[in-house]
Amino acid sequence: MSSDPNDIRITQYIFNELDEADKVAFEAEMEKNSQLRKLVDQTRDTVASLQSDFQAEPVVGLTDEQREKIEAGIETSDTADVTPATAAAGRPLKNILGPLALAASLLLIVSLTLFKPWNQPGRELADTATDGTVDQISDEAASQTAGKGRRQSHSNSDDAVDTALGSITNENESDGYSAGLPIVNSAKIEAHPNPVPTGAAPPPLAQPGLAAPNLRFDNRVGDHPFGDAEGRGPGEGGDRYDRIYENRFLRVTDNPLSTFSIDVDTASYSKVRMYLQRSRLPRPDAVRIEELINYFTYDYQPPADDAPFAARVEVTQCPWAPKHRLARIGIKGKEIAAAKRPFSNLVFLLDVSGSMESPNKLPLLRRGMKMLVDQLGENDRVAIVVYAGAAGVVLDSTTADHKDVILAALDRLRAGGSTNGGQGIQLAYQVALDHYIEGGVNRVILCTDGDFNVGTTGTDSLVRLAETNAKTGTFLTVLGFGMGNHNDAMMEQLSNKGNGNYAFIDTENEARKVLVEQISSTLVTIAKDVKIQVEFNPQEVAAFRLIGYENRILAAEDFNDDKKDAGEIGAGHTVTALYEIIPVGVKSEALGSVDELKYQKKTKPADAANGGELLTVKLRYKQPDGDTSKLLQFPVKDDGKRFGQADQDFRFAASVAQFGMLLRNSQFKGDSNYAALLEIATEAAAGDKSGYRQEFLELVKIAKQLKGE
Repeated sequence: MSSDPNDIRITQYIFNELDEADKVAFEAEMEKNSQLRKLVDQTRDTVASLQSDFQAEPVVGLTDEQREKIEAGIETSDTADVTPATAAAGRPLKNILGPLALAASLLLIVSLTLFKPWNQPGRELADTATDGTVDQISDEAASQTAGKGRRQSHSNSDDAVDTALGSITNENESDGYSAGLPIVNSAKIEAHPNPVPTGAAPPPLAQPGLAAPNLRFDNRVGDHPFGDAEGRGPGEGGDRYDRIYENRFLRVTDNPLSTFSIDVDTASYSKVRMYLQRSRLPRPDAVRIEELINYFTYDYQPPADDAPFAARVEVTQCPWAPKHRLARIGIKGKEIAAAKRPFSNLVFLLDVSGSMESPNKLPLLRRGMKMLVDQLGENDRVAIVVYAGAAGVVLDSTTADHKDVILAALDRLRAGGSTNGGQGIQLAYQVALDHYIEGGVNRVILCTDGDFNVGTTGTDSLVRLAETNAKTGTFLTVLGFGMGNHNDAMMEQLSNKGNGNYAFIDTENEARKVLVEQISSTLVTIAKDVKIQVEFNPQEVAAFRLIGYENRILAAEDFNDDKKDAGEIGAGHTVTALYEIIPVGVKSEALGSVDELKYQKKTKPADAANGGELLTVKLRYKQPDGDTSKLLQFPVKDDGKRFGQADQDFRFAASVAQFGMLLRNSQFKGDSNYAALLEIATEAAAGDKSGYRQEFLELVKIAKQLKGE
């Protein structure tokens, strides 16, 4: 079935300009016509690329007179033929390299109408859900799967599974579809009942409210080439990032405590790498410094007792502000050998919407999930839930001694349709609880390229859904793929509240790192709700600044509140936090000045403040299945080390922090520059066997060149 690259509906669909009925009809047409679907994806990618190039050009303001002349010239030239209005009237678009010309022409129009409101408010769509269930695909297949009775309660759609699996009756069809033919008749997908003893029954599934009967489509104003106030930036299409307001220096006399949640996410580093390898500097809000630092492993000592992790603090000279001190808190999680890893009950929740067809999305996702499956033991279990316009189970929970069945199900996945992630999350948790392993690893692994645009779409609702179901003992891992419509802000919040972790898979090597090399830390949680609170001694410290962790800051009272959610640590994880400290007696412009208080006087330090301690670190954590936290605490003294006397890991972590500050153009970067950073990082990367530190050096060189240094 052929398609016209000049079809104006392509760009209208990309920019959410179709009305409700036309949009539904166009999506239905895309599901039947793979060429049309590819044209949409190609045009979307081209527009994003052109927007990125457009962003790189200097923005020159036009006078009203200049704008009128340009717009008047367009109306009287051939370019008028490419406007949506004239194209809709029947005048054909000029076919200059197909979708490239279409996207470029539209981008020109966008640039000439910068101040016109980009989107209209969200529009209501008719309910498109169907009454079918996965069991209707093949009674024969269903009768041979584990948990047949349970699956009857899953709110699935034949359409979701049909779209995900495509046709497997004709392997020669290039697009993987076969109109009107059943998908499981010639090659059934079966789950094999080999249940692992589960012990006590799991807690009941939480049922927070899902979408109302009418679905709402989320119009993304972030597609505007100049971005918006919600963190969706120019050149990234619908990519969204939470706004980062850097931690500032706080006076110890006014703020003696610093409290934050631990973070083991690494997605920001992968995204920064993707930007730089495409010769582009990342947006500042895409740079979460703690995730850059924690992307790397460090040689910290593991716990010697039964504690889930060990912690150590060191202090040295700050390389970018020599009169300041730099404190490093290093945490090392208990390592678990593969043979001793608890049995796993995994549910792969896979986005198979139309935008996932790009090579760095669904194909890369399949390869990554296959790597993970290869690491599983015979008693581990895998189920596969997919979602597009609706959600469905394509493989019920299957033991990993039948890896061929799991791999075959992954091979048959196809992309198409919109993105109903909320329904997918709910269904995935239900499947996970159906096969709950008491004392084992129960985890949903969400793989997606971006935003959810039908069903439950609001960040707050989706986060509550993950948070509520995390209380059942089933945790969440989020893996992001591709760029252009990725809601980074939502994915990070989902993983945080779902008691999980968040990584961004941009290459096959990254998939191998997360899903093979670090499989235990990715899957096995050894401590949850881990919080850190540092008390600074006012006799030694004038002010301090936590580097990174801006969206993990907690109130001082939250530290002792066991109801307050915090981060999780996986087996073998290393976690690093850095504080820049201004010692007492050191003058710094970063502090500014404050008038003396009229109604209060400075308090007298306690006797303990005279003991030479710089600070005290306190940590709270819970066991993975516990509700009551345990407390660890230890005091720290500063022995006056120069930066060159710090260990290699300390120096490397400091160089990564500098890199993040330079990328963000931080006001606290001090004397940092790329040349000095490269010198420190090169020495600290010596002996790197993994290759990750050497790759970091190459990224620094790219950024240095892009910055013109």
